[in-house]
Amino acid sequence: MVGESPAARTVVQGPDSPFGRIRSMVFPRTVLAGHGVLNELGATCQQFDFAERGVVVTGPKTQALAGDRAGSILKEAGFEVTTILAHESTVTEVDRVSQEAEAAKARFLVAVGGGSKIDITKVVAARLKIPFVSVPTSAAHDGISSPRASIKGSETVTSTQAVVPVGVIADTSVIVQAPFRLLASGCADVVSNVTAVLDWKLAQRLRNEEFSSTAATLAEYAAQEIADHAPLIKPNLEESVWIAIRPMIVAGIAMSVAGSSRPCSGSEHLFSHALDRAARRPALHGEQCGVGAVMMMYLHGGDWRRLRTALHAIGAPTTARELGVSPEEVIEALVQAHRVRPERYTILGDNGLSKEAAERLATVTGVIG
Repeated sequence: MVGESPAARTVVQGPDSPFGRIRSMVFPRTVLAGHGVLNELGATCQQFDFAERGVVVTGPKTQALAGDRAGSILKEAGFEVTTILAHESTVTEVDRVSQEAEAAKARFLVAVGGGSKIDITKVVAARLKIPFVSVPTSAAHDGISSPRASIKGSETVTSTQAVVPVGVIADTSVIVQAPFRLLASGCADVVSNVTAVLDWKLAQRLRNEEFSSTAATLAEYAAQEIADHAPLIKPNLEESVWIAIRPMIVAGIAMSVAGSSRPCSGSEHLFSHALDRAARRPALHGEQCGVGAVMMMYLHGGDWRRLRTALHAIGAPTTARELGVSPEEVIEALVQAHRVRPERYTILGDNGLSKEAAERLATVTGVIG
């Protein structure tokens, strides 16, 4: 898949207009997805007219998989390249990578790795006010092309506004080498858009929250694409990565259109973040969002069984046992979920669920038994 769009699109009404709203939407200029597209990294950066000095941000595992290769491709294209090894996406790690990139006099960044490396790079790029290219080596969630980053603080994970990559290079021959669990998690994350959009529509009706039908349609399309092709998403098949990666990129673009994470983050994400706090050993973010979406779809009165079937076909968890968490931890997360982001109105309302209601919800949907 190859697509190009302007780096930024701004709609402005002048001071003489009775309609004074302003919206800026930033999208990737170039998206390359498919077999072997990592080879296009150097040419892509040349097309962007990047200054000669860049930094590749990668991880200890992904360095051998694609990080070193990305650096070599950039050097062959005439760029001076420094490699920074990053670890967990924490505030401390963002500070360290930012300092090292600044010391290297980086004029652009290339994130080569999974979600945490891309999230770190997004924030560093925003902080240093330089562009970055996203080169995912796995597809565990929809952050490949989005302007949001999940950064861990001292006590909790925070969704942080960052920057959109100017380019996305998703090489399916690289991503297929990652554990299939990561791909299944990413698919579950995108499928959970269906309840996020329902929550957004509810907030529009009850709280007059600003709503973008375009962003919502993109998010729903991405979720539907994954659900419709769920039986085809299998381990060790590069075609499965191809099927999944495009909707993930579209989901990220939906957030850019909305100017927030609303189209892809609702009550199911609140549940996931609450479970991160409640569980001794939380599962992957996307896995938790998928299970959360099943329960939240029940609360919305929607077809939660169809959602559960799609997740099961992909190989994503649908129960507490498959997540590796206890029933008590699930119930605690459901009770506390509405407190995670109180400003974000969802089907959980202002007061959340009682312990009894949470237990019944998890039992009826088969999450606990």
